[in-house]
Amino acid sequence: MTKPHAYSYLRVSGKGQVDGDGFPRQRAAIGRYAKAQGIEIVEEYRDAAVSGERELADRKGLAAVLAAVQTGEVRTVLIERADRLARDLIVGEIILSQFRAAGVAVWSAEGGVDLTAADDDPTKRLIRQILGAVAEYDKTVTVLKLRAARERMRRQTGRCEGVKPYGYRPGEPEVIARMRQLRRKPQGEPRLGYHRIAKILNAEGRPTRTGSPWTSSTVRKVLLRA
Repeated sequence: MTKPHAYSYLRVSGKGQVDGDGFPRQRAAIGRYAKAQGIEIVEEYRDAAVSGERELADRKGLAAVLAAVQTGEVRTVLIERADRLARDLIVGEIILSQFRAAGVAVWSAEGGVDLTAADDDPTKRLIRQILGAVAEYDKTVTVLKLRAARERMRRQTGRCEGVKPYGYRPGEPEVIARMRQLRRKPQGEPRLGYHRIAKILNAEGRPTRTGSPWTSSTVRKVLLRA
């Protein structure tokens, strides 16, 4: 039977701890827990001489773990204890929220606690609620900004969404002008049909936007929109 896989994360805050017993102690604790749970550690990530009060963007090792779990192959991260992830409670909850969003469980080897699992601690619950409210606020503001930008562009150009109609790209106005010329009814002669116009455009080597041949229906659509 294949053992479940996990990444391990280690951190020491002081430069003097880099060569001390911090990393070996954490590695040993995580190793004992992994062995007891039948987990195989497939890769170790570390932050050396990095304060636990710094957020994810300032911690290359932790950021690398989060990037690695995005592949979906490993869904568990093991740390020695919660303060190795962060000493500051709010910073810790921010980091854990990143792992929760990725569907990854972060386990503390000391006590065997799933740090990403919801609990009844009122302070942590409040922080999660605040983070959720901030995320929803940012989303709403982004939607409003995009809506305002679309309205501003619509007032300026008359369009702002979807695929621009034929005639907006270089060379296309000339093709439309040729279509109109062909469609114009000569005095004493019948007007050319869309099928005939399509054949002439194809013979003249005037391609459609996609490079496919003109058809009567595409010629008709372009002239009706123009």
